[in-house]
Amino acid sequence: MNAQRHTELETGPRLAMCALLQGAKWIDFATVRDLIGISDPMVSKHSRTLEDAGYLEVRKGAVGRRPKTWFRLTPQGRTALASHLAWLNELGSTTTDEAP
Repeated sequence: MNAQRHTELETGPRLAMCALLQGAKWIDFATVRDLIGISDPMVSKHSRTLEDAGYLEVRKGAVGRRPKTWFRLTPQGRTALASHLAWLNELGSTTTDEAP
C-alpha cells in the first residue's frame, strides 16, 4: 500500500462519505445525508467532486414515481481512501509525546 495524500479526501464530508461507502455495495442519497449530517446541496457538491476524481459512481433512477440517487465507491476510490488513511496514520506516527 502506497501511503499518499489525496486532496479530494481532505474535507470531512468527503472523507466521511468514502468511509461510509467503503463497506457497502450501494447507499442511497438520503442515507448518506442523514448519517453524515449534511444538507442535500452539500451531499450533491461533495459527491460531484468525488465523482469527478473517479472515486465515486453515481446511479440515478426512480422508486415508484420518486427520483432516487445511489452512490458507491469505485475501485479507484477504495484504493485512494486506503492510501489516504495510511498517509494520515503515518503522519500521526511522526509526532512525539515530548513537551517543549
